[in-house]
Amino acid sequence: MKPNALILHATGTNRDHEAALALEHAGAQPDIVPLQQLRAGEKQWSDYQMLVLPGGFAYADALGAGKLLALDLNLYFADAVSEFIENGKPVIGICNGFQTLVKAGLLPSEQLSVISDQYSVRSNQFSMSSGQAQATLTFNASNRFECRWITLKPVSQKCVWTRGLDEMIYCPVAHGEGNFQLAGEGELETLRAMDQIALRYVMEDGALANGAYPFNPNGSCDDIAGVCNERGNVLGLMPHPEDHIFVYQHPRHTRGERGQLGLKLFERGVEYAAQM
Repeated sequence: MKPNALILHATGTNRDHEAALALEHAGAQPDIVPLQQLRAGEKQWSDYQMLVLPGGFAYADALGAGKLLALDLNLYFADAVSEFIENGKPVIGICNGFQTLVKAGLLPSEQLSVISDQYSVRSNQFSMSSGQAQATLTFNASNRFECRWITLKPVSQKCVWTRGLDEMIYCPVAHGEGNFQLAGEGELETLRAMDQIALRYVMEDGALANGAYPFNPNGSCDDIAGVCNERGNVLGLMPHPEDHIFVYQHPRHTRGERGQLGLKLFERGVEYAAQM
C-alpha cells in the first residue's frame, strides 16, 4: 500500500503542491491539510505514515521565519507530533519547514534546539549567553535573499531520507534565513559523532564548499544543508529537492545536462514509510 503523507498547510505556505507532486511520484499518497482541519478533528494524525512541513512563508514569517508555525506545533499539536516522531514515522521539513522544526525544538535534538536568533550578520558571528539556544537558522551571511541552484551531498547513513544515497543532488535554494549555526564546536562535534549531519553543500565535483560562496549559499557552519534527529527519522533541509524531480527541470537540460534529481530523497522516505 502507498503510505499516506500529511502535508501541513498554514497561511503563507506556498510549496505544498510541489512537495505533494514529489511524494506522489515517489510512491506516496499525499494529502495537503490546513492546520484548522487538524485542530477541528476533521483529519487525524494517526491516518498518516509520513509528515511534511513544506516551504513558503508561514504566517508571512512574522516574528521570524518559522516561529509562529513552531508555536502552533507546540501549543496545539505537541502530543501528536511527539507521538508521530516517537513511533519512528518519517518527517521532513523543507526550507520554512526546516526553520519550523528548529524553532519548535524538534531539530537537531530536544537538547540542542530552542528559538533564538543571536546571530549578527554585520559581524558574521553567532553568540549565546546562559540559557539561550545552541542551534538556530538565521539570516544569510550575504545579508540578502538567495535564490540559486546548488549541489548537495548526502552524508548520513542514520537518516532514513539519505541512507544509501551515493549520488549528489542538484536543486535550488530560495531563502533569506537559511544560515544554520551552532553555539560552539562542542555542539558541532556532537552532530558529527551522532551522524546527524544529513546533507552538505558541496562544489559541483563533490568537494566540500568549505564555506565558499555561492556553493555554500548562506554561510552555514560546516557546510550543513540539512540535519536529522538522533533517531534519524526527522530531516530538515533548506534547499528544495522537490523542485528537481523531472529531467526538464534542470536549468541546463536543453544543453544535455541531467541527473542528480531530488526525487531520490523522497523515494527513500517513502520506502521507509511503507514499512511502518
